[in-house]
Amino acid sequence: MTVREKAEQLGTFRWLEVFGMETLARWVPTTPEMEVKVLFGRHIWDLAQHADTLGKRTFELRAALHYTLPPVEPYRSLTEELSSLQDTAERVYGFYDVVVPGMAARYRGYLENTDDLLDEPSVRIIQHMLQDGVRMRQEAELLRKELTNIRLIDQGLVQKWARREAEVNAIVAHGSGVALARGAEA
Repeated sequence: MTVREKAEQLGTFRWLEVFGMETLARWVPTTPEMEVKVLFGRHIWDLAQHADTLGKRTFELRAALHYTLPPVEPYRSLTEELSSLQDTAERVYGFYDVVVPGMAARYRGYLENTDDLLDEPSVRIIQHMLQDGVRMRQEAELLRKELTNIRLIDQGLVQKWARREAEVNAIVAHGSGVALARGAEA
């Protein structure tokens, strides 16, 4: 990957982290279960840390500080749909069984296509985010075991969302005309 392609990938990953953070933050006041609010709150902080770290890394890749690149439209459409969920169980399953694993799959794809030595800062950042994602999913699963109403959901709906997420192979809008601001063409 070129420096610009790396910046665009990480800028899109930053968009995903900000999306997650903002979605959970919007859900906290309208989610009745205190345990779920606490879970969302902890993960808002994790996602904010990821977004900040990615934003600093994009600057190191000659893009603007906190450069953010929205994903392709089909992916944005799915994220908008998921962020509008009202039911607590749908929110928990949609976020922790669709969004978080989808992010992880894309992060692993990046790691498979980059040079571990030449892109070590990005690799270390993404590895840390992947570890946090595993922990976040484990914490959500523990919550589901505690709260019986969180277990009640149409699994076909969750599978449909997961299929739609996986169908968007490439989410990065490379060369979409969004300027990197610092001219990363290398």
